[in-house]
Amino acid sequence: MAHFAQIDSDNIVTQVIVVGNEDCLDSAGNESEAVGIAFCQDLLGADTNWVQTSYNANIRFWYAGIGMKYDSNNDVFYPQSPYPSWVLNTSAWVWDAPVALPDDAGYDDVDNPTEYVSYDWDEDSTSWTNRTVLTLNGN
Repeated sequence: MAHFAQIDSDNIVTQVIVVGNEDCLDSAGNESEAVGIAFCQDLLGADTNWVQTSYNANIRFWYAGIGMKYDSNNDVFYPQSPYPSWVLNTSAWVWDAPVALPDDAGYDDVDNPTEYVSYDWDEDSTSWTNRTVLTLNGN
């Protein structure tokens, strides 16, 4: 199965559909993104814009999801910024906070965890706040 993301005029993914492999084959029997796009346009409108995405992220870095952005210059999908102050990391195509997450965030001991520490991002102060400790019961 092949997956195709519909992209709006702002390069935002509006839907992702599954297309049968047989609907993506060219006349020589090879998979072709252009043939898959033509199939999507025949199905959902000639004026629609489609880009193939890969469920296992073999192409375009991330599997496209509704609301994600498609960057045609870099030919990648990536999530939208969670906060205005965060910066896009174009090595991993994720958003980085302007301040590092505190060192004590996460499990206290990965092999034998007894507590989990989490923080919330506060955009107004551009800092991590509301330290929460979840004590695990070992079950």
